[in-house]
Formats: sequence, C-alpha cells, structure tokens
Amino acid sequence: MCFDDIRPYEDQEVNHYLNVLLKDDLFRQVLFFIFNDEQKVNEISAMLAKVKNKRELQLQFMYPLIEDWIIKRTTSGVSYSGLENLDKSKAYLFISNHRDIILDSAILNYIVVAAGMNTTEIAIGNNLLIYDWIQHIVKLNGAFVVKRNLPARELLTASKTLSAYIRKTITEDNVSVWIAQREGRTKDGCDQTQQALLKMLNLSNKADFASGFRELQIVPLSISYEREPCGISKVEEIYKKEHEGYVKTQADDLKSMAFGLTRPKGRVHFAFGKPIDAQLDEIAKSENPQESIQKLADQIDACIYRNYKLWPYNYLAADMLDGKTKQNGEIEESCRAKFSELLDDMVATIGQGDPECQKRLFMQMYANPLLNKEKVAKSKILS
Repeated sequence: MCFDDIRPYEDQEVNHYLNVLLKDDLFRQVLFFIFNDEQKVNEISAMLAKVKNKRELQLQFMYPLIEDWIIKRTTSGVSYSGLENLDKSKAYLFISNHRDIILDSAILNYIVVAAGMNTTEIAIGNNLLIYDWIQHIVKLNGAFVVKRNLPARELLTASKTLSAYIRKTITEDNVSVWIAQREGRTKDGCDQTQQALLKMLNLSNKADFASGFRELQIVPLSISYEREPCGISKVEEIYKKEHEGYVKTQADDLKSMAFGLTRPKGRVHFAFGKPIDAQLDEIAKSENPQESIQKLADQIDACIYRNYKLWPYNYLAADMLDGKTKQNGEIEESCRAKFSELLDDMVATIGQGDPECQKRLFMQMYANPLLNKEKVAKSKILS
C-alpha cells in the first residue's frame, strides 16, 4: 500500500522542503512574527538551510522554539507523569484528549524528547493545511494527514489507508504515533473518544479484536491546561452554534492556532496512562463488535478522566455552577478574583449575546473535567 499522499517527509526530503519554505513569503512573515528581529531571522534561515534530517530539525530548531517561545513565554511550567510505565525502546499509540490544535502534539514531542525518547508522528486533519507552508512545516515535523470531508466511498478508502499507515508505523517501524480521541478540539471540557476513531484503527486489524488492538499499544494521555487554550473562542463558537447557526471557517482555525500559541495557559500537565492490554480480553467478550468498540472507548475515557490534573479553576467553576462552596477554604481569593476577571474579559471580548449564558458555558468548560473524574471514580471501569 502506498502512503505517499499522507506520510510525513522523509529524511532525504528534509533539506529540499526547508529551502522551499525559506522561499515562501508567508513563512518568512511567520519567522519575523516569532523572532521580531531581522538579523535573528537571517541567522535562523541560514541554519535551517543546512539542516539535513528530521532529528536535526527537531533538536536545532523545534525543541528550542517550543521551550523558549511557547513554554517559557506563555505557560507557568510544563510537568508530566507516567512515563516511568513505558518502555523507551517501544512504540506506542498515544490517544489523548484534544484541547489545542498545535500545542497538544508539540508539547508532547517536547516532553518525550526531554525524557530520552524519539519524537512521535502526529495526525493532522487536512482541513488545517490552509497554506503550503503549513503543510510543509507539519510534514517536516513528523505529521501525517487525516483526510476529512470526503464522499462515503472515498472516506472508507482513505480510512483504510490511514489505519494501515498507523499500524505499520507502530508495529513495523517502531515509531510512536499521537492521535486525538476525537475530530476537533473539545469545546466544553467534556473529553470523549469517538467510536469512529477506533473503528478506523480496527480496519487494518488482521487478527482478533483483542490481539489487533493489543499490538497498537494504546496509551491514554491526559492533557491538562490550567487556563483553557482559546477558551474565549471556544465559548463564542458554542454560543453562536446554539443561537446563530455558526459555521466554522478556515480563517477561524488559523486564528485558533495563533491564539493557542501566544495566549497564557498557566500550568500544563501531561499524564501518561499505562498501555491498555489486560482489559482487552474482557472487552472483546462483548456481544458484538460495536459494543466492544464502545467499551474500549469508555476504557480510554476513564483513564483520561482519572489521570486528568485538576487545577483550582476546575473546582471553583464547579462550585459556582452548583451554587455551593465545597472548596471554599481551599481556593485563594486571588484565584477567585482572577477567574472573575476571565469571565468578564470573555463577555467583553465576545461583545454580544447573553452574558449569563456565556459565563455558564465558560464555567462548564472548566467544571466538566472535575465532574467526569468524580463520575468515573464511582464507575466499575477498571484502571
């Protein structure tokens, strides 16, 4: 099976496409936006022109960029847990909740490189490849393309190709893969794995249900931002969909990418779960494949909920929605004041509509991770 239309660029293509990028006026504008200094841009361009493979690109350009321009400038620190449960010599399929278009996978790769592991290949929807320079930069950084919005027959063919590519990458190339648990970012803070994702992964399975998913080595990954990336934009999108029949455009995606990269995110935590393995035999005993798929989705969700790092805003939002003060003595007044400022800023930025409804949507976005974690703690789903 040929994967040329979806695969990342290979090492022997890296120098060519970097030099294509450096001739692209839009990419040059991006470099000036990041570095804001002509001499620095020229130095970076000269360095990039000499890069020969993906590892050089990661270590010389992407890793320092993520650390200096994103983590140090827009977060209060990045932490992680659970990597001790993984074998650095093995490949895994990281399935995570999806909060930010670029940051989720970018910070993941920053973490695994810092921990001495190889970078993962990442799934990106073709709807985000708005310009040539975006396609080049993501494919240079190990992204493969998920084709969306196709007619039914073409979509099935594309899904089979995607499934085969992911399985080959993990089982034959021994390279880890990251994919979001759903199409599109979670807007309401309620993370749920779509059955369609797992059905797609199963299309390349030549064994039984449990064996086929076991060889993918699924690791649920919980991504938690203290301040929701693009939180205001997400509330505005939900509100307009409910009240105005809003339809998202490519320009909205581009704006979300820029906001996610540049706006404050507070503390950030990535929690790696244990590979889903022993549970698969029990899941496979379900009456039909559809039920097995849903139980596997529930297992992934339960792990993501359990490992999700909760912040004071999560507790505060839940209290405010409930009209109670469960966490009254645990949350500092400065935190309450800051959250109140975020609510007021959100309403002012949106600038139209029902402020109370918008505030409720904003609070639900922060409260749902806590509510889901409490719910799964009472469930019978095994960790």
